[in-house]
Amino acid sequence: MNNDLEKIGQTAQGLSKSPLGIIALFIVLVYGFAALVTTFASSLTSFERLPLIYFLVIFPVLVLGVFAWLVSRHSSKLYSPGDYKNEENYIKMQLNVATALATATARSKQSKQEANIHEIINAVEQIPYTIRTYAQPWNNRILWVDDKPENNVYERKAFEELGISFSLALSTSQALEFLKHNKFAAIISDMGRTEGPLEGYVLLEHVRNQGDITPFFIYAGSNLPGHREEALKRGAQGSTNNAQELFTLVTKAILEKTQ
Repeated sequence: MNNDLEKIGQTAQGLSKSPLGIIALFIVLVYGFAALVTTFASSLTSFERLPLIYFLVIFPVLVLGVFAWLVSRHSSKLYSPGDYKNEENYIKMQLNVATALATATARSKQSKQEANIHEIINAVEQIPYTIRTYAQPWNNRILWVDDKPENNVYERKAFEELGISFSLALSTSQALEFLKHNKFAAIISDMGRTEGPLEGYVLLEHVRNQGDITPFFIYAGSNLPGHREEALKRGAQGSTNNAQELFTLVTKAILEKTQ
């Protein structure tokens, strides 16, 4: 008996370390009470049994609905560091991402913004677990189009900590050639290149005219509301000159696409 209680205690302790485990413990607890009440149900009248019957029928449906909502909207929050094979690797990954984003923001001459540590921490906490673990090969590969890829080294490093890799294109024509033979989770493009000052829009138009709905993001020097609105109007999923915002937009789009 003592061994059984000890095993139950260890199991409960293990489950309590993650949000999913807490949900499971809550369900077990609720049904435990329901089973206890049912044991003494013979002494209840039909009217008194009715709420218990309704509860036993409705509760599983309610739990399923809430769980489906959590998975679709907040899946990254359902896991704890312990869900990784090595908690140390999880913490290290978060620190590396935060460092890369802070460096990218600080060195950006275009955004002229100081690194906001609070925003960086928030972005890192939203890192989707599923990108690292369950993605198909194309789900964790991004096409980055920029004629000066050395300007985005730290931005790419932040993504690479999630297990995301890149195909780098220096021109619109090279990007379109990549897209002929490969599928990508997202496309990131600068705006002006040697080909023209609005080459980001040129590439976007080509992609959409081919029926390609790959999430497309403009990462350029301007973050004016008018430029953001124009990018969305043309079919992009976002436009920014801030590394932190780019990281958040792209990882969110990849997660939504893989579900």
